[in-house]
Amino acid sequence: MARDYVRTIQDMERYYYGGTATTGYTYSSGDILKADAPLMSTTAGTYQAIYGRKVWSQLNQEFNAFSLLPKKPWERSGWRIITSKPSFNVGGGLAENATLPDTTKPDFLHVAAKPKTIGHSFDLSEVSMFLSDKDDGLGDVRQVLKEEMGKHHADHINLMLLEDVDVAAGNDLESLDRLTTDPDKMDNATGGGSGTAHVSAMTKHDIYSITRDGTSDFHSAEVDCAADKQTTLQRNLSLNQLDGLFQQIWTRGGNPKVMLTGYDTLMRVQQLLQSQQRFMESKRVTPTYNGVKGVPGIEAGFIVATYNGVPLIPSKDVKTAASGISRIYYFDTDYLWFQTAIPTQYFESGIETGDPFAINRLGQEGLYRTMGEVWDSFFGAGGSIRDLK
Repeated sequence: MARDYVRTIQDMERYYYGGTATTGYTYSSGDILKADAPLMSTTAGTYQAIYGRKVWSQLNQEFNAFSLLPKKPWERSGWRIITSKPSFNVGGGLAENATLPDTTKPDFLHVAAKPKTIGHSFDLSEVSMFLSDKDDGLGDVRQVLKEEMGKHHADHINLMLLEDVDVAAGNDLESLDRLTTDPDKMDNATGGGSGTAHVSAMTKHDIYSITRDGTSDFHSAEVDCAADKQTTLQRNLSLNQLDGLFQQIWTRGGNPKVMLTGYDTLMRVQQLLQSQQRFMESKRVTPTYNGVKGVPGIEAGFIVATYNGVPLIPSKDVKTAASGISRIYYFDTDYLWFQTAIPTQYFESGIETGDPFAINRLGQEGLYRTMGEVWDSFFGAGGSIRDLK
C-alpha cells in the first residue's frame, strides 16, 4: 500500500509514475484504484462538432452544352430558309442563237420561334437569416443560396438542351437532340426487331413552326442510328462511324466546329484511338458569347480532347442508350446558337432589401430568369451518332 512506501514527494512520484526493485519497492496495478466513468467525446452534452461556414457541394453542376452555344441578341422572331434548289431540268447549255430557257427558282419557307422563359426562385425566413450569422450558422446564407441557385439555373438549362427527341419541348427550351434528328431514319415504326422506336409519334419531330414528316430533306440533320429504327439494336462505336458522319455533314455543306458527348463515350473514343496507336490531340478552349473558341497560347479556359481537330467536349447530361454509352453530337455553330431575348438576370426582394410587402412576409426571395430559345438555321450542318454500346 502507498502508506508503506510514501515518505517524501520523491517517494510519491516513484510510487505513482514507476518504481523498480532498486528503488526499494515495487507495486501492482491493484495498488491503484480508478473509477470506470471516463468523460468521452460521446458523452452527452460535452461535445458538439463545429461544421463551419464553408459548404462543399457534392454535385456535378457543369453546363457545357449551354456554354458551347454562341449567344446572339433577339432581334426578330423568325427567319427564312431555302428548302430546295432551283430545278436542274431547265437552263444549262444553250445552242447558238437559241431561245432563252424557262425560268426556275428555289423554294423558300418562313420559320417562326417564340422566346421561352426559364426561372428558378428560392426564399428564406427572417429568422433563418438572423441565426445564420450566429453560433455555427452558414454565415451569409443569402449569398450561399444565391450562388448555388445560380449554378442550378444553368444546370437545369443544360438538362433541357440535352432532353431526348421523344420529349416535346413545351415551355422548355428546344433540345439539341430534337435539332439533330432525321424523321426518315427515326420514325415511330417498330421495324423488324423487338423493342421500342426512337419516337412514340412522328409529331415528336416537329420543331419551331416546321412539320417534319420525313418527306423532305431540308429539315433533317445527318444521323447514324440503329437499323430497323430500333433503339435496342445498339452498335459498337467505331472510328468509321465518327469519320463517316463528318463526311456526311461536309457533303451537306456543314463544317462541325464542336462535338458533344458523355464522359463514357469520350473515354471509348480514346481507347479506340490508342488501339490503333493514334492519340487524341488536345486544345485549350474557353466558352465565350460566341460559343467555345480555341485560345492558343493563353492560360485561360480548359483543355479538351479533339477529334479531326474539332473539340470533343463532354457533358454529364448527354443521354445514353439502355445499358449503352452516350450519344455524340456534331454542331456547326455558324448555324446553331442561343437566341437571347433577355440574358440571365437575378432579382431579389424582401425584408433585407427594405420591401417585405413585395413578397407579403418577413423574409427574402430571390429569382434567376433567362429568356430565349435555341435557333438552328441549317439542320443539315449538324448530326448525331446514337444507339451505341
